[in-house]
Amino acid sequence: MKVVLIARSTLNKVYGGDTVQVIKTADYLKQAGIEVDIRLSSERIAYKEYDLLHFFNITRPADILRHSRVSGKPYVVSTILCDYSEYDKNYRKGISRLFSYFSTDTIEYIKTIARCLLGKDHLASPEFIWKGQVKSIMEILHGAEMLLPNSLSEYKRLVNRYGTTANHIIVPNGVDLSLFQDKHIEKDPNLVLCVARIEGNKNHINLIKALNNTRFKLLLVGKPAPNQPGYYADCIKTAASNIEFIDYLPLPDLIDRYQHAKVHVLPSWYETTGLSSLEAASMGCNIVITDKGDTRSYFGDYAFYCNPVSPESIYQAIEKASLVPYDEGLYHTIANNYTWQKAASQTLKAYQTVLKTDEQLSHAFHYEKVSFAAG
Repeated sequence: MKVVLIARSTLNKVYGGDTVQVIKTADYLKQAGIEVDIRLSSERIAYKEYDLLHFFNITRPADILRHSRVSGKPYVVSTILCDYSEYDKNYRKGISRLFSYFSTDTIEYIKTIARCLLGKDHLASPEFIWKGQVKSIMEILHGAEMLLPNSLSEYKRLVNRYGTTANHIIVPNGVDLSLFQDKHIEKDPNLVLCVARIEGNKNHINLIKALNNTRFKLLLVGKPAPNQPGYYADCIKTAASNIEFIDYLPLPDLIDRYQHAKVHVLPSWYETTGLSSLEAASMGCNIVITDKGDTRSYFGDYAFYCNPVSPESIYQAIEKASLVPYDEGLYHTIANNYTWQKAASQTLKAYQTVLKTDEQLSHAFHYEKVSFAAG
């Protein structure tokens, strides 16, 4: 079996959660004996070399449409269905305020065209221009052999928005427990960490307002989004002296911050998961997260939820999280359900279903799973 993972052209330039998902999925499938290549949507792809195509981000159908149509190969889609419309409609500045008059899909269509016109992205599918966002997505969903949403909640949103009834297998996002594992180091009850690219959807502004001049030390770890320099400037201008910006940390230093922080917070306007929340939770941090999106599918009653519109709600959730001990049940939930090994297992199951392969691949993955556990 040979599979190509096809992702947005900016996958490596604008690092996000989907970047991690693509890379980790490929890594663990390779360990299971599957031949996997990663290609960007802007590249010329030798389709005949592959048995199956695997796309990511249904919200960006212009990256998928042409490849799905001309390849002549079966394909699956990791949908990663995000909805940034609340932020886009209510909190963007300048000409983007016009977004308040448009639907979610129309906003995404405009953003795609704008990125391409400004030279910030590559239009892989010219037919996207006249087909539009909704028709393009519907065509992709209709042609897919299997959909791979990150949670049941996400799949239900797909059904509600686009009426799809395609075959699906839940492929959870994960964490690498060989790297992110609680070392039981004493936590600093005043240290709060937020690991996320600095952009409007992540809602750093309201987080900063929530913790300005409080007892908490807030570390904001993440590079500013290249297309939102004004937002980053606003964050810097708003922050008090107890807020620190760190645009990049080598992995050992990031792990050290996770080990010492009592609380990790991600008060986004929308999250399908929040990979940094999974990483922090696996290292013993109490988690404060948005109540918008699919986060409850992952964290259930273990997290402290906040309303991103309200700095007071964010503060209160952080205050509560800083005062209670970490619940080991959260770590066991992650270890049993939300690892990249689990994600690769579910992904392979989808591939096997689509290609109707024999049981040898399943045995191969089981062997690798035993090897991972032994290691």
